[in-house]
Amino acid sequence: MPQSRSRRWIALAGALACLAGGALATNYSLWINGRTGGGAVGNHADFTYWGPGSTEAGVNKKSVNWDGYGRISTTNARIRDALDCYCTGANWCYVAAHSAGDLQIGYALSLYGGSTRNVKNAAPSSSGVCGDTGGTQTGWNIKWVNIAAGAAGGSELADAGSWAVSDPLTSDLKTSTARAMYDHNQTRAKWFYMYAGAKGTLYSGILAGQDDEAVAYHSAGGVSGSGGGSYCNPTDWLCNDLTLGTAANEGGRAKWAYHSVRFRDDSESLDHYTRGNWAGVVSKVRADMVTNAR
Repeated sequence: MPQSRSRRWIALAGALACLAGGALATNYSLWINGRTGGGAVGNHADFTYWGPGSTEAGVNKKSVNWDGYGRISTTNARIRDALDCYCTGANWCYVAAHSAGDLQIGYALSLYGGSTRNVKNAAPSSSGVCGDTGGTQTGWNIKWVNIAAGAAGGSELADAGSWAVSDPLTSDLKTSTARAMYDHNQTRAKWFYMYAGAKGTLYSGILAGQDDEAVAYHSAGGVSGSGGGSYCNPTDWLCNDLTLGTAANEGGRAKWAYHSVRFRDDSESLDHYTRGNWAGVVSKVRADMVTNAR
């Protein structure tokens, strides 16, 4: 069965199961920003980081805003609050994340995805926290995760000090730090679909292999291991290919468990940046959310 059709079937089967159990499920599309932030923290209706809030981006879209500045360990509670709000009880979520948002959702699932969560009412306060309904469950109801320009493998720009800033997040984005932060193979069996851009020019001498000007393919493609490697498109003979799907990459390096490359920028036309208009490789994730996050 084609992968996109399979994903639609998962969504339909989940909805039918809830109906059979006597509960009407509501599906939500959660968008987790990356470095620099932009949207008001706690305001799930503020899509400033992404682009116009009127743009379609999946069913019942919510912007999971965090400051894009602090360390993952100290800001991840914002992501867990949103997951509790919309992905517990009868409700289910599709998740989309950009750049360091990949670290945020990976961290939440790996370290907290097996914990007991209070079922929430999907009615957040001004700080983005929802009220309890009285029930509990283990982890969150997540159908799948789309990642644009994922930084869970870190960036050589953080290693080299190319981001001349003092924000704590940059320390987390060093390749060795990001890869050791949590068990990237532990996704609680939630699939991460990776979208990797390759229109990188400014930092091509620092970032390994193909890159989108902020992260290289080893990170955006979910390549496993304690350190990054050099991965490229099939037309580039100077480094190993980043393969599509779940297959091991050329040279034998596997991807993290439950990670699949859904888009590889063979035309080298998409960079890292949203430009306040759902641009760059985020445009590919948004299109997929419109089609499949229903």
